[in-house]
Amino acid sequence: MRIVLFGAGGQLGHALRLVLAPLGELHALDRDGCDVADAAAVRRVLARLRPDVIVNAAAYTAVDRAEHDEAQAFAVNAAAPAAMAAWAAGTQALLLHYSSDYVFDGRQASPYAETDAARPLSVYGRSKLAGDLAITASGCRHLVLRSGWIYSAHGVNFVTTILRLGRERDVLRVVDDQIGTPTSARLIAAVSAELLRRHQVGPAPLGVYHVSAGGGTSWFGFAREILAQAERLVPGAGWARVEAIASSAYPQAAQRPADSRLDTARFRAAFGTDLPCWQADVGACVAQVLA
Repeated sequence: MRIVLFGAGGQLGHALRLVLAPLGELHALDRDGCDVADAAAVRRVLARLRPDVIVNAAAYTAVDRAEHDEAQAFAVNAAAPAAMAAWAAGTQALLLHYSSDYVFDGRQASPYAETDAARPLSVYGRSKLAGDLAITASGCRHLVLRSGWIYSAHGVNFVTTILRLGRERDVLRVVDDQIGTPTSARLIAAVSAELLRRHQVGPAPLGVYHVSAGGGTSWFGFAREILAQAERLVPGAGWARVEAIASSAYPQAAQRPADSRLDTARFRAAFGTDLPCWQADVGACVAQVLA
């Protein structure tokens, strides 16, 4: 199985490289290998490598900057997946793509299922939804995995930022009225590898699936758990105290959904796969950052 991985330099791409390499001939491309903002470059890479599987971990994830950089956000999050899907449709390749909980408006009282209406609040959310729709309309064989609040020990993300600020400051003020599910890149990568293994050996489900850890918390709750794990691992280091604030006290350019938890029942039923609670991977990630 020949696999092309776009976005190999990001936090999810880094985790994917480790688990996809044993599955076949892996071509892992970071931005230098292919700038996916250039759809023509994407098509050239695919025509040259002719993969059996395309894994797209490339994304424009600067949610606030996207409000003023709409063209770039749509180039990466919508036009690039559309180009990949068009190529896959013509070759019967499988496209594995990652989407976001921010395609929803967060006004629902329960976790979002795949059948719930997508109503993004931001340019970023609209660009991710446009990518999803382009893939599903293309007729290609596809798996679109929606997740959110992804973190890892690699790169800049909420965990690495909280650990850095937790050393530098006495108090961290973190919003407590936005709810989601922290999900490790390691978990998403492990799920991805398992899905590709199933497709290697025979027919397996296709479509759009919600994949995240179980449960939910606020950014405040997530920060508190990160620093609790840090204190457990490095006690007495003077880790910052975390205080809860409202989103109104921390204005941002892009509006975020108030509750973007995802219902993973369809995924679990289709693949018979259990997903751990969100706390399960936090300690290991913190330990890796602090090592």
